[in-house]
Amino acid sequence: MYPPASLSGASEAVKTFDWTGHVPGFDDEPFRSTEEILQIVRGAAAEPRLLDVVIDSADALLADLGSLSRTTSFLSELLAVIRARNGPSRLILHVLSPSPLLPVLTQTRFSPSLVHVNAHPTALLTHLASAYLTPPPPLSSPEKFWRVFIPVAERHYESEKLVFGQGGEGSGGGSSCSRCSSVVRTGRGDGGAWTAPWRAGRMDRPAVESQGAPDPTQNLSFNLNLTPEQQRSRAQVPLPYAHEGKPAEQIPSSTIPAAILYDPDSADDIDDDDPDEDLDI
Repeated sequence: MYPPASLSGASEAVKTFDWTGHVPGFDDEPFRSTEEILQIVRGAAAEPRLLDVVIDSADALLADLGSLSRTTSFLSELLAVIRARNGPSRLILHVLSPSPLLPVLTQTRFSPSLVHVNAHPTALLTHLASAYLTPPPPLSSPEKFWRVFIPVAERHYESEKLVFGQGGEGSGGGSSCSRCSSVVRTGRGDGGAWTAPWRAGRMDRPAVESQGAPDPTQNLSFNLNLTPEQQRSRAQVPLPYAHEGKPAEQIPSSTIPAAILYDPDSADDIDDDDPDEDLDI
């Protein structure tokens, strides 16, 4: 889960309800989060403006209720309340992957219209660019990038190691997450689905001033840069083994016979089995 203060700005149109302090079994009085959510949504449903209901996260709700069936029943009831209003509305659920809720939430029985977005840490893109030399498009071709990205992204333990391992940015890092792909299902009851890539991006990314890379030739005891006069002098130096007056590529190599001639001397131990006696290649 993300801190509620990091998900919403200073806007009157956004109302945040922080219930992270209510832990089942540790409260003096029982706190029923499902009843509170339904009551708040029913009150907001009477307003004609756009309504977005965001639950972060559905896995925490599953842990509080302690039952997959109870959680899916509540989410179905909540979705029915949101759909009953006249104005446009959406239900946005933050789910960690892998999660037992994903197979249920992606079924057409739960919702005939669905946008399923897989979010990945930005450290994964940095890892692909450094370890596999495959930066995201347009720096590399989309075919090459997705062929490398998809198998690595499906191994969730590698993403966790990049974020929470040694040298990782952790859950409170400056950059949050980057998209990779989505599954969009539209229509009511048709069950059709199609996949479409989205462009990578960051949420709440702090502004960073661009700095040029340091010159590697600085602070050296010798000068690697040549003056124009030195460059002209270097161009006039003849190359070794070059054919005088003719470039080497103008002489066809197939017309020059090649041979190795060997003349044995007194230092050779010549006998009947020695091939050096009659060597002519």
